[in-house]
Amino acid sequence: MNSKTITRQQLAGMFDHTLLKAFATKEDFRKLCEEAKELGTAMVAINPSPVAWCKEFLKDTTVHVGAAISFPLGQTPIAMKVAETKKAIEDGADEIDYVINVGELKGGNLIYIEEEMKQMVAVCREHGKTIKVIFENCYLTKEEIKKVALIAKRVKPDFIKTSTGFGTSGATVEDVKLMKETVGEEVQVKAAGGIRDWETCAAMIDAGATRIGTSSSLQILKGWDEAHVSA
Repeated sequence: MNSKTITRQQLAGMFDHTLLKAFATKEDFRKLCEEAKELGTAMVAINPSPVAWCKEFLKDTTVHVGAAISFPLGQTPIAMKVAETKKAIEDGADEIDYVINVGELKGGNLIYIEEEMKQMVAVCREHGKTIKVIFENCYLTKEEIKKVALIAKRVKPDFIKTSTGFGTSGATVEDVKLMKETVGEEVQVKAAGGIRDWETCAAMIDAGATRIGTSSSLQILKGWDEAHVSA
């Protein structure tokens, strides 16, 4: 995908329209789902608790419901991540975004990271659901990012993802490029965290991202509109 040729509809279809705040209410989720439905986004990205409600609200649309698992820290045992995933799928989740155990990675335990990824991918494959692996790159070295991306190239989740949006920083063009260059065509890349305007979004797309996680979908589309009116 090229940011210079992307249509408004294609752009909207790349968004995981996001609401992951602890204080979000049912009315907030209603607004999120209404916006996603109107825009034609790929997904609403939410915590597991409101999955069933959002799935019912969006049942007659093409918008997927995505559950964030072990969010935002990733510091739960593999068995708990799998159980949380199964419950989210039972409640209607179409897509799963889980956070790796960053501490195990920082400690050099790549076997753990690979086993975690294998189990999470397996449960999603069993149920025909999309699976995304959140690295939380702000805590990782470039070499660590590459190591996890190489694991993903072997295990083959649907996406690897830059960030939760709750860490010390979000997506960077440099990291998206590194992730994409490492996995090649085997796995897609989702850029998330701090993407709030069209210029930033366009840079992520040109770096290789095919999904954009953002709570600023409307603002980004407005920027696209302004860029194309002035073009």
